[in-house]
Amino acid sequence: MWGLGDYSALGSLLEPYARTLAVAVGVQPGMDVLDVAAGNGNFAIAAANAGAIVTATDLTPKMVELGRLRTDAANLNVEWREADAEALPFADEAFDLVASVFGAMFAPRPDRVAAELFRVVKRGGVVAMANYSKPGFLGSFADLLTKFSSPPPAGLALASPFDWGDPRVVQRRFAGMTRSLDFESGVVTFSFPSLEEGWNFWERTNPPLIALKSMQPADRFQEVVKEGKRLMSGLNAADDGRLVLESDYLQVVARRGSP
Repeated sequence: MWGLGDYSALGSLLEPYARTLAVAVGVQPGMDVLDVAAGNGNFAIAAANAGAIVTATDLTPKMVELGRLRTDAANLNVEWREADAEALPFADEAFDLVASVFGAMFAPRPDRVAAELFRVVKRGGVVAMANYSKPGFLGSFADLLTKFSSPPPAGLALASPFDWGDPRVVQRRFAGMTRSLDFESGVVTFSFPSLEEGWNFWERTNPPLIALKSMQPADRFQEVVKEGKRLMSGLNAADDGRLVLESDYLQVVARRGSP
């Protein structure tokens, strides 16, 4: 599913938050950096521009291809590999910094993700994440899509990716692995010239919405469109004809302990 849609358009809106995280963790020249669930490489590019030695991974071949084309075009030395955030193909303690920006949070087994992030970072190294929180547009939009989607198989309870945006949950998942753990809350802002253009953008770029559209009869999907536009209108932070949607997110910076 995550290979669907025009991710490059969405990625360009998310790039400032990757740069913010790179500044927060103090990427330095010569650092060995891993970008997990990298999308098309926003954090990888920020780290490479700071002089780091960067490896970028994503589960989706399309993202790896987009990222490699992007970093090659920028003449940046980034190694791209297909990899699952729950089973990273790297040795223990291989990197000074392991980061993920709105990526690893979507893996279905968060405890495995947490264990892998800390396994591949060096002792004293940093694990950093930017994760969407539940409040705001994206959490509400996810609830809307869930309403129109088929329920998961009986007995399969999946953790919400938005749990990664709750400091208490992150503390629990990282328990026993950190020497220090810092959080900073922020807001992701999506701005469009109009409601119609905002909906069209989301329909073109959001993989869960694209997947839902492919599985729904046309009349049923029109209900999704109607409710989606109503949601966007109700959450619009602008009053001048534009559409401005805001979503909370959590910046996580953890330093690995010695064990």
